[in-house]
Amino acid sequence: MTPPPYRWPDPDRDYANGAFIPGAAAYPQRWAEAAAAFRQAMGRRAELDLAYGPSPRERLDLFLPDGPPKGVVIFVHGGYWHLFSKSHWSHFAAGPLARGYAVAMPGYTLAPAARIGEITAEIARAAWFVGTRVPGPVVVTGHSAGGHLAARMGCADIPVPVARVVPISPLSELGPLLATGMNATLKLDEAEVAAESPARQRLRDGVGAHVWVGAGERPAFLWQARVLAEEWGCPWTVDPGRHHFDVIEGLRDPDSPLCAVLMDGL
Repeated sequence: MTPPPYRWPDPDRDYANGAFIPGAAAYPQRWAEAAAAFRQAMGRRAELDLAYGPSPRERLDLFLPDGPPKGVVIFVHGGYWHLFSKSHWSHFAAGPLARGYAVAMPGYTLAPAARIGEITAEIARAAWFVGTRVPGPVVVTGHSAGGHLAARMGCADIPVPVARVVPISPLSELGPLLATGMNATLKLDEAEVAAESPARQRLRDGVGAHVWVGAGERPAFLWQARVLAEEWGCPWTVDPGRHHFDVIEGLRDPDSPLCAVLMDGL
């Protein structure tokens, strides 16, 4: 694998995760296969394709622990708001489930069919739906673009009933994306960047927050994570040895530091 030639400044290179991860092309298929096997193994403890809103992709999968849930973790998937679906990630529910928490994994309308602000509104509907269905505290986490959406659920302008947000490798300041090729799909403008950048919003009173990022990620993602933590005044963790595609592996292990950050102290 040869990364693209270096040019500076090059916003597309800054956010090109796969070009710098060995074997990157194999990850999506591996995720999808592990997720399908997990759903099958869950049997009746998997409630699939629950409608939380009116559009076709406003569906979520809810995985239930053995016994009454202590609360619920919502995991929002990434893919730069225009790739993947909820069905790639089911196996990452394993850690919270083993700790006694339900896990909800919402899908959402992908760009360009929806703008980022509209996707934020969909995830807020999902959080309300989950909060009324599962008793106990609601924790929202998510990865990459899903980290952005998780962070938005902690912002003061989004009144959803969540106790804690843990954005993983989040896109917290959207300004740099205006100069990327993917903006032909996202269609961001300055007004939406201002409204939808969590780093430009206040953390809602009473909501806990912790930012997580891999030590081996692109410098842009380390910057994105640090900016959000500094603006919100919350802790952030740089996970040793993790890159952008494996930084979520801790969600599969109930004893991992990432699972501890999600649920300890609730």
